[in-house]
Amino acid sequence: MNTYQTTAVPAGDAATAPKQAVHAPRGGIMRRQLPEMLVGIGLLAAPFILPVVGMSPDLLTRILIWGLFGLGFDLLFGYTGLLSFGQAAFYGTGGFVTAYLLTDGLVSNLLLALFIGTVMAAVAGLVIGYLTLRRTGIYFAMSTLAFGEMFYFLENSSFKEYTGGENGIAGVPPPELSLGFVNIHISSGWPMYWFVAIFFFVGYLIARRIVRSPFGAVLKAIRGNPKRATALGHSIQSYKLTVFVVAAAYGGLAGGLLGLFQSYMPPDAFSLDTSAQLVIQTVMGGAGTLLGPLLGATIWLYLYEGLQQLGDIGAYWKLILGVIFVILVTVFRHGVAGGILDFVRHRRARPLSTDEEASDRVAGTLDIVAPLASTRAGSPVLEARGVTKHYGGLKANTDINFTLREGELHGVIGPNGAGKSTFFAMLAGELATTSGKVFFRGKEITGIGVTEVCQLGMSKSYQINQLFEHLTVRENVMIPVLARLRGKYRNDMLRGLHSDELDSQVNAAIGMVDLTRQADTRVSDMSYGEKRRLEIGLALATGANVLLFDEPLAGLGPEERVLVVALLKSIRAGRSMVIVEHDMDAMFELAERITVLYEGRKLAEGAPDEIRRNPEVQAAYLGGMDDESA
Repeated sequence: MNTYQTTAVPAGDAATAPKQAVHAPRGGIMRRQLPEMLVGIGLLAAPFILPVVGMSPDLLTRILIWGLFGLGFDLLFGYTGLLSFGQAAFYGTGGFVTAYLLTDGLVSNLLLALFIGTVMAAVAGLVIGYLTLRRTGIYFAMSTLAFGEMFYFLENSSFKEYTGGENGIAGVPPPELSLGFVNIHISSGWPMYWFVAIFFFVGYLIARRIVRSPFGAVLKAIRGNPKRATALGHSIQSYKLTVFVVAAAYGGLAGGLLGLFQSYMPPDAFSLDTSAQLVIQTVMGGAGTLLGPLLGATIWLYLYEGLQQLGDIGAYWKLILGVIFVILVTVFRHGVAGGILDFVRHRRARPLSTDEEASDRVAGTLDIVAPLASTRAGSPVLEARGVTKHYGGLKANTDINFTLREGELHGVIGPNGAGKSTFFAMLAGELATTSGKVFFRGKEITGIGVTEVCQLGMSKSYQINQLFEHLTVRENVMIPVLARLRGKYRNDMLRGLHSDELDSQVNAAIGMVDLTRQADTRVSDMSYGEKRRLEIGLALATGANVLLFDEPLAGLGPEERVLVVALLKSIRAGRSMVIVEHDMDAMFELAERITVLYEGRKLAEGAPDEIRRNPEVQAAYLGGMDDESA
């Protein structure tokens, strides 16, 4: 593929600058696999240590089942930010399907029954997710709650012939594994613990792989800022639906193991209380940590069982448990596991030396989407033809024609209320027009959405920073680069995140906006000026050759404005740009042509000098600037 290449290194330094690439720190194999090793050691050591504090094998097994259930929910809630109150629907579906297949003799193989139950829970997740993920926030949460209650009703009515209704399914045969040459009978107690521990450990390995994959990186971006993840070229609905199905599958597997563990599948597996306990355990233990749900289940179930046996105060166990929960979530802002991680993990990046910083700035060139082979300098790239947007009686924009040419920097100005933001949103494809059409390289993009537009090679920045505040600069820049390399959706949840191509593109984008020293700094800890440069950097990292900048100088001090103006000049090569800005000095310095909007209409258009001298523009916007000021 033919691409333009750009770099942040001044031309005069190109001959002397180091050429080696600097990649994101990946650490050794032992360091990367340390969490998995610690979990494995913990599972092996638990039977020898935890009984000392009164934990029975049955309690530990139940904790692991809840921990497995919580792994899927943590992917959904902790990593993607989707709070579901209906996870019991999948827990119950997997459990009852597995129990029914085994008790009725339809399937004799234990693992096959568990697999079918898990798949059925995943199918239920696919249907429910497709219907509920159209809403966001509290509306999504309430929709999942409604489906959870619906499943509870069906289990006790329409499907009670299969589920046993209020009696559940009794007589689930104990686990038995046939290895061909020998049959292994898994009895209650420690054998059952080891059996469930294997499933939990494999489930943890898969979940850990997911969060460290390109797929997982996009999930974290969706949690932090779904609007910006969409604008950077990701189909977030596809990611949400996929992780919803994965969480449902985890719930179904955990439900199947519950029936095997108890030799009985209880009807309350579908109840709201089951979903509520899952949420409580995850929040208490620490959402977004994977081990948080397991730690929360350990605390919750240990206290749940132990408090009821304390003589005089046993009757108040619910009150005591509630008080402990409030104390824990108050003291540990990110849950117990989150608090521990915050304490032991030092995320401060080692400062780069001057040589390292220079190397990082040339650690690759930033690929740009190549224009069509027939495109020539000066030909139209972005066109608005008779664009109009009315909101009832309010006329935000009326019959605006606009053309951005190949390689041009075109400014859009106008007083407050002139309709610039509405017009900009229609150009970017994120807002449908009332009438009129928008074309990008001859293809109509009217209202198709910013995801599709970004994938075509046009990206925008926002007037108010739209960043992933909980991520580092490097992790922020990875999000648009991933969309550039992978398309708007790819189900690569078991692949490694880093690659030479990814790291090279990320380093190049970071270097272009002069944030190399802040590469491993969390965005929430950065200054406003640095955030504005990162806002521009995210648009650059998409590789788009057409960029729309919405007031890139907004809120900046004099020195920072000079830096950003210099940045905008430096990224001109190979790109066409539209800038909406109130800073007239900067606009007249940067733009080759300027369009003036006034009361929703195009008032004037021309070269900067023509706009300076236009009497209508002076009267409407520039405050009577005279010719001498030019």
